[in-house]
Amino acid sequence: MKTSDFFYELPKELIAQTPIEPRDSSRLMILDRESGAIEHKIFHDLIDYLNEGDCLILNDTRVIPARIYGVKQETGAVVEFLLLNQKENNIWECLCKPGKRAKEGTKFTFGEGIVDCEVIAVNDDGNRLIRFNCDSKEIYNILDKIGKMPLPPYITEELKNGERYQTVYSRELGSAAAPTAGLHFTNEMLDKIRQKGVKIGYVTLHVGLGTFRPVKVDDVTKHKMHTEHYQLSKETADLINETKKNKKRVISVGTTSTRTLESVASKFGCVKEDEGDTGIFIYPGYEFKCIDALITNFHLPESTLIMLVSAFAGYDNVMNAYNTAVEEKYRFFSFGDAMFIK
Repeated sequence: MKTSDFFYELPKELIAQTPIEPRDSSRLMILDRESGAIEHKIFHDLIDYLNEGDCLILNDTRVIPARIYGVKQETGAVVEFLLLNQKENNIWECLCKPGKRAKEGTKFTFGEGIVDCEVIAVNDDGNRLIRFNCDSKEIYNILDKIGKMPLPPYITEELKNGERYQTVYSRELGSAAAPTAGLHFTNEMLDKIRQKGVKIGYVTLHVGLGTFRPVKVDDVTKHKMHTEHYQLSKETADLINETKKNKKRVISVGTTSTRTLESVASKFGCVKEDEGDTGIFIYPGYEFKCIDALITNFHLPESTLIMLVSAFAGYDNVMNAYNTAVEEKYRFFSFGDAMFIK
């Protein structure tokens, strides 16, 4: 299967630049993965498609203001840093632009002297490892003062309210990008879902480098997937196993929740408490071991995310759904509309 198989034509004006208000008023496409049938709804209508005993699994990661600008101590040149993930203590992996100004041993100052860092390594993929001269926990408070929300490059309008790039249930700091399928939920909608008898569980997967890395190979199977850190609690594992035992559905909210659940299920042959790093790459041919339904946004052409969705719902169904979404002028990508695959 080729990367180009996952291309579709998308008019630029369909790329959502700002979030819609209220959150649950975005459009929702319902896709039946057995028949390929499509319905057009509003996101708050999702409740009608959930059944008592089902469980929703949400990713509770929280985006950090990970875009910071450093001044090179030797020359005064400005370099943009995008923090991707915390490797250990005060050491972070990051993207630098322009990278040629961030060689190993180079030192930078941020926020007019609030904190300094040193580039301690340049990875084979061009990412840098930097060490901040502060306590590992203190860096989050510093980022609140000097950092900006790392919106994807296709969003060119400034976000007025940073919380709109966070889910209402975000709590675990560590992501370089939001788990965008969850942006549609309001607290009121989640309460109504619980009242219907649907259980809600949480996993944590810190969204990192993969959000910014395109597939550059022609053969899908040759793509090297990034790794991201995840955590699945005993409470959530027990909820999933109880749901399966009762022959109800495990509904994953987003590709990040999906990658977490399928990583653990693939690792152990069942779902259990676990924490680690995953580089799972899901594309057509993959046999799903945990999830029964999926809530997701509309993803970039030729991305690993559209490949994952195609693996779950069927390639032909997904490409037809995307072409239909273009015809119906759905809003695409992070601040765009959603799809429920049942």
